[in-house]
Amino acid sequence: MAHRFALGNLTCYALEGGLQRLDGGAMFGVVPKPLWSKRITPDERNRIPLAMRCLLIEHPAGPVLVDTAIGDKEDTKFIDIYGIEGTAPDGRTRLEASLAEVGVAPEEIRWVINTHLHFDHAGGNTRRGGEGAVPTFPNATYLVQGGDLEFARHPNERTRASYLPHNFEPIAVAGRWKLLAGDGEVLPGISVRVTPGHVPWHQGVLIRSGAEALFFVGDLIPTRHHLPLPWIMGYDLEPLRTLESKRALLKQALLEQWWLFFEHDADVAMGRLSEGEKGVELVEQVRV
Repeated sequence: MAHRFALGNLTCYALEGGLQRLDGGAMFGVVPKPLWSKRITPDERNRIPLAMRCLLIEHPAGPVLVDTAIGDKEDTKFIDIYGIEGTAPDGRTRLEASLAEVGVAPEEIRWVINTHLHFDHAGGNTRRGGEGAVPTFPNATYLVQGGDLEFARHPNERTRASYLPHNFEPIAVAGRWKLLAGDGEVLPGISVRVTPGHVPWHQGVLIRSGAEALFFVGDLIPTRHHLPLPWIMGYDLEPLRTLESKRALLKQALLEQWWLFFEHDADVAMGRLSEGEKGVELVEQVRV
C-alpha cells in the first residue's frame, strides 16, 4: 500500500488511498471510446478504475502529505455510484493504513497540501467525529489556493457534487487553513504552481532536492493515458486552459527531466518523459 523512494536527499512515499471508478467517457472527454478503451478497459457500467494516490514527504519541517484521498464520511449510495474502495480490512481508511505501514500517525503530519478541494483529493482532510467531521490531521497546517476554497464555498449546479463542505469547513473551524495566492515556495524545496483548467485554482506541487525534481500533477494529468495534449477530462471546467497548462508543464518537465507523479493512474505511480515519434512518452515507469 506504500512505495518508498528517494528524491535527492528526501525520503518520499507513494501512499495508496484506495480506488474509485468513474465513467470512461467523462474521463477522456472528446476522445472516442474506441481509442481510450484500447488503453484501459471499462467495467459493465462504463467505469474505469482510478487510484487515489497521495504523496508523503519526510521533510525537515515535518511530514508533508499531498492530497488526502476520499476519507470515511460518504454513504452507501455515494460509494456505489463512484465504485469506491477506500476502507482497509481493519476499518481504517486506506490512507490511514498506508501511513501506519510507514510508521506515521495522523497526529505526526505537520503539513497537508491540497491540489484542490474535490472529494477524491480532500475527502481525507477530515474524518467522522462525535458531532460531525473533524480534522484527520489535528496538528497539521493545511494549504490550498485561497481561490479554490472560495470557489468551493460558492458552487453551482455543475460543481456542487464535487465540493462537499464537510471536507473543508471543519478545517476552517479549527483554524488550520493557510491560504495561498498563486505560485510560490511553501517550504524549503517544496513549491506550488497554479495549473488551471480542471478547476480555476487547481495547483500542482513541485519538490526539488539536489539534482532531482518531482511534480505532483493532480488532475491536470490524472493518469499516464492523459499525457497526449488533447486527452483532457470531460470533468474539466475550462478544457482549453487545461490544454495550455499541460503544454507548459510537459515542456518544462521534459526539458528538466522531472519525475511526474500520477494521482489517479491505477498501475503507474510515477515516471519521466521522453520525446517519441507521437509526442512525449513515459519512461522509467514506477509501477505499483
